[in-house]
Amino acid sequence: MLLEHAHVISPGVDLPDASVRVCDGRIATIGRDLAPEPGEETVDLHGQYLAPGFIDIHTHGRSGHDFCDLTDEAFDVMGRDRLADGVTGFLATGLTRPESDLAEMCRCAERYKAKGGGATCLGVHLEGPFFNPEMAGAQNPAFLKDPDIEFVERLHALSPVRKVSFAPELPGAEEFVRGLVRLGIVASGGHSAADYDTFERARAAGMTHLTHFCNAMMPIHHLRPSMVTGGLLADDVYVEMICDGVHLSDPMIRLIAKAKGPDRMMLITDSMSAAGCPDGIYSLGGLRVRVADGCARLADVPYDPKAVVSNVAGSVARFDACFRRYVRVTGLPLAEAVKAAGWNQCASLGIPDRGKIEPGFMADLVVLDDDLHPIATYVNGVPDR
Repeated sequence: MLLEHAHVISPGVDLPDASVRVCDGRIATIGRDLAPEPGEETVDLHGQYLAPGFIDIHTHGRSGHDFCDLTDEAFDVMGRDRLADGVTGFLATGLTRPESDLAEMCRCAERYKAKGGGATCLGVHLEGPFFNPEMAGAQNPAFLKDPDIEFVERLHALSPVRKVSFAPELPGAEEFVRGLVRLGIVASGGHSAADYDTFERARAAGMTHLTHFCNAMMPIHHLRPSMVTGGLLADDVYVEMICDGVHLSDPMIRLIAKAKGPDRMMLITDSMSAAGCPDGIYSLGGLRVRVADGCARLADVPYDPKAVVSNVAGSVARFDACFRRYVRVTGLPLAEAVKAAGWNQCASLGIPDRGKIEPGFMADLVVLDDDLHPIATYVNGVPDR
């Protein structure tokens, strides 16, 4: 297949009126003046943007389903519907639930991968249960526990775990990080009251990633530096950002962008089951959530604007909307902004062949209009039609 007259946007690349040839699910050639080969399908993109498919490494649900529903239907519906958001790859993200539930989620992930269709499941993200109870937020406190590498190993044997979010101030956390590194799993700090020194010890042990940066963390203070301070200062640490207008203010997004630069920021949705659905009452990890006006909050926890951890319960954001806000707020050129939509995630997780439009990479692509709304999505070179 030859995608013609595309405005190619890829990390460090802004190439108008170009063509991209796809062979056997991978990108074969990029350039201008590529002529169709005999029998080759051609698609004229009429100058529309062609970018690497978005990769959401922190998402719980969409379209009324959650990965912790523990059903094949949930995976199938979410994998299909994410294509409308321009998402071609995701991590199936668990919640603070019993090990038996997370084990079944891993089995569902493997069945989904074997079946094919929809966005690609790139692995599992365990968001919990290793969190500080005071910073649990919308994680179910009934199932919290201290870091346990054997717990992770058992799940990892069922389906590859790419990332584990945990609170680095908990007992045994530094040894836990070293265990994750040994397994090739990314250690990500989150739902944590860690101060700067604790952050630095975890970083020295191998923590390279921070979960939904600023949210469920101690805020910046000029005399009491926190994990947020450390995340802004550490050049080797990647930070996740929920750019939905609820979790981060626009000035904070600009501050993070100025401190971290385009190579260490990663967009996520942290979406729950109500994403793509109308307002109403939903469930997240067994907790009731009320969704209204684009915001999901725990229905049974009063809102306190002064609380360090609010009652916000994930997001109802779609990835493409987060990308549009990120571009608008940071003012970054598209060839730099697009790094936070997939390539940085892949670099953080050690996924070598996605996130760029480059020969040899998977042909996971999204076509965007002038306002950055998805028009078409390709997974392994196959269009969503």
